[in-house]
Amino acid sequence: MGVMTPSLLSLDTLVGLSRRSRPRESAPARLIMPEGMTAPLGYDAVALPAVYGRRVLDRLPRVGCIYGDGASWWWIVPSDSDVALEWPAPARYATGALVQDARRPPHLVHRPDGTVPYTPPIPLYLALCRLTGVTPAWSSALSA
Repeated sequence: MGVMTPSLLSLDTLVGLSRRSRPRESAPARLIMPEGMTAPLGYDAVALPAVYGRRVLDRLPRVGCIYGDGASWWWIVPSDSDVALEWPAPARYATGALVQDARRPPHLVHRPDGTVPYTPPIPLYLALCRLTGVTPAWSSALSA
């Protein structure tokens, strides 16, 4: 009777087994600009629950493309609109306008007149801060 020696599994095999045992997550999808729109500054998105959507929309003087899936709205902003801004919860900043948690494929909720898809980020940020009761970051007291 021979002695059984345990076989060694390679790292590739272990990683493969780990991936197969987890439920598949949906791959992030990038929001695509409507036909005829250009984004010369690149674009990101700011996501917020749809229940806030109309309230924010009514507070802005100008609005760009907005996408929705029923649960969330994604506002298109120029790339890097998160630099030096802490977007207030429940907003989420999506670099590259990559949507990871949509209930279904987002559809266009609002298309602006013209060819540029952007909502100006500072008015959007201020509207979200006001709505959520958060003091804008630059208004906070500095500590030494």
